[in-house]
Amino acid sequence: MLLFAGTLSPLMAQDETAADDMAAMAESTLVDTAMVDTAAVDSMAAAAVEEEPVEPAPEPQSQSGLVEFFNKGGNFMWGLLALSIIGVAVIIERWITLAKARADVRKLMEGVVGALKKGRLDEAVDICANTRGPIPQILHAGLRQAKKGTVAVEKAIETAGIIEMSFLERGLIILATVANVAPLLGFLGTVSGMISAFEAIAQAEQVSAKLVASGISEALITTMSGLVIAIPTQVAHNLFVQRIDRFVVEMEDSAAELVDTLASMDE
Repeated sequence: MLLFAGTLSPLMAQDETAADDMAAMAESTLVDTAMVDTAAVDSMAAAAVEEEPVEPAPEPQSQSGLVEFFNKGGNFMWGLLALSIIGVAVIIERWITLAKARADVRKLMEGVVGALKKGRLDEAVDICANTRGPIPQILHAGLRQAKKGTVAVEKAIETAGIIEMSFLERGLIILATVANVAPLLGFLGTVSGMISAFEAIAQAEQVSAKLVASGISEALITTMSGLVIAIPTQVAHNLFVQRIDRFVVEMEDSAAELVDTLASMDE
């Protein structure tokens, strides 16, 4: 029996070794298969990622600096915006009107006086009627009353001068109003903003310099905006007044020369 057992032991050991080798081979095969499957899955996932288009992340929409500045000023900025639009519109209209009202007064008077000295009243009237501007219109009104005497001519020139002056000065009161109201409205917005800033400071548990400075800076925006509107408007108003005064001097000189010419012809 011992001899038989000794004979079987090597066989059993060989069988166990073979079984272990087979198990190791099977485990290695499973590991290799798993690695192959994992690699295949990874490659498929990478391919799917490459195929899918990558959409860029939407960029956050930010307001422009001017819009942000306007919003910080509060509700009073809408009133200042309306004043600025009115002021710009009136400035453009007056600029075009006064530019068209300019005329070569010296050349006009030479033509009118020359026609009158030749006894051609109708020609002088036509020259004034065909020339654009307030001065020709005043002279035209006086020449139409030339046959009634110099007194009637002076009265017609005076009446026409008042009408033309009102036409030239139209819109200046609007510019003066914009120039005066814009700073006041801006200052009112600043006072309102300061009140809101101090209320926020009173409600805050910890008051910081940043909180105070931020509130005050936003409150001062309306004051700056009002001054920005008022300064160019006032400059334009003064320029227009100066140009109208020049028209008045030319009107008076032309009217006086016309009356003197008619008076000399009557003599």
